Amino acid sequence: MNKKYDVLIIGTGIAGLYTACNLKDNLRVLIITKNKLRDCNSYLAQGGISTLRDIGDKEAFIEDTLKAGNYKNKLEAVTQIVENSTDNINRLLSLGVDFDKDIDELNYTREGGHSKFRIVHSKDETGKEVIEKLINYVSSKENITILEDTTLLDIIQYKNRCIGGIIERSSEIITINAKATVLATGGIGGIFNSTTNIETITGDGLSIALKHNILMKDISYLQLHPTALYEEEVRGRKLLLSESLRGEGGVIRNALGEKFVNPLLPRDIVSREILKEICKTPQTPYVFLDMTNKSKEFLINRFPYIYEQCLKRGYRMEKDLLPIAPAHHYCMGGIQVDLNSKTSMKDLYAIGEVSCTGVHGNNRLASNSLLEGLVFSRKAAQHINLLVDEGDDKLRGELVERINLKAISDVKNANEEYKYKFISYLKGKVNGEYVKLFNC
Repeated sequence: MNKKYDVLIIGTGIAGLYTACNLKDNLRVLIITKNKLRDCNSYLAQGGISTLRDIGDKEAFIEDTLKAGNYKNKLEAVTQIVENSTDNINRLLSLGVDFDKDIDELNYTREGGHSKFRIVHSKDETGKEVIEKLINYVSSKENITILEDTTLLDIIQYKNRCIGGIIERSSEIITINAKATVLATGGIGGIFNSTTNIETITGDGLSIALKHNILMKDISYLQLHPTALYEEEVRGRKLLLSESLRGEGGVIRNALGEKFVNPLLPRDIVSREILKEICKTPQTPYVFLDMTNKSKEFLINRFPYIYEQCLKRGYRMEKDLLPIAPAHHYCMGGIQVDLNSKTSMKDLYAIGEVSCTGVHGNNRLASNSLLEGLVFSRKAAQHINLLVDEGDDKLRGELVERINLKAISDVKNANEEYKYKFISYLKGKVNGEYVKLFNC
């Protein structure tokens, strides 16, 4: 295979694919994923994408994001995603993304922490719709190569510069020479016993950052999703019951059937209130999401995926209360980046959940994750487009070639070692409150 590219992208979620969509056509791009193209958290996203409906919503959108993040956000980053939201939604529409509409106008919904209806969606499988259209686009580009079942073992560092990566494919270890490398490896949900994430999302990019002393920020800022379906026998990934359910009128009830929390408060508040109720009734380690005020026809039309998944588990949403409990959902911290998604290492970018842009503060506002991925991956692509031709390509190639391939055979074990080190590092950073949430 070719070992020389302009851009190496690790990850096929919305951040990685959308970066590729916005790179110049004359750049040679390699995208890798350690599993299959669709094995990413973005594909699972149900609710939608926040967007600025009109200029009059700008201040409210910014304030909602800051308030949800308990004002620990980076204002410049928040302003950037809000101001660039509409343009990126239009870009997705141009790529064929089929958002729900009322006649010719986009249909907007509302979720926890939002003061207005400003979330575009595609039924309850927004992520799937977006990712499928992005895959269609990048697959049609002759300058883009996509490799599945390919693992990034390490980046190649020269001084404080990334000059490529070491990958493994079909038991073969290969060095890749790249002018720019993009980490879009996702979060850490796979290391938890109760999560809404795909199990293979295990902090790969973060462990590599730790290994190379790349700056990280706010790694202790972890988020629970308040409404994961409670299934005692299921460990790992739980069925997420979208926040849009509450946006469309869903009610949260305790074991006695009583309403006890405003379901449209930010996620951290709703999660804490649910856990308080659960602790009161240890014999019933869950509360309930009540959608029985909606008709079967409405639920099937608006939430076809969730309705089908609940039915498979024996629940009829129009008649049954759905048992729920919080589960790990998102990591607001990550590799520290600037407004162009640049890390502290030259020619290395980080986008999506692996990064920390400062947008989310210590609690992400619902449906801002896909938006962050769109805005910052496009910014990264634009920055790469301007600067990728800089530097001595010959020197980079010589440096990569000097790597002792025999020594690289030990990289895989070293990478696993750093994953364990990262988990230990994470445990040391996470505050006691988060740990107690799982052990009440």
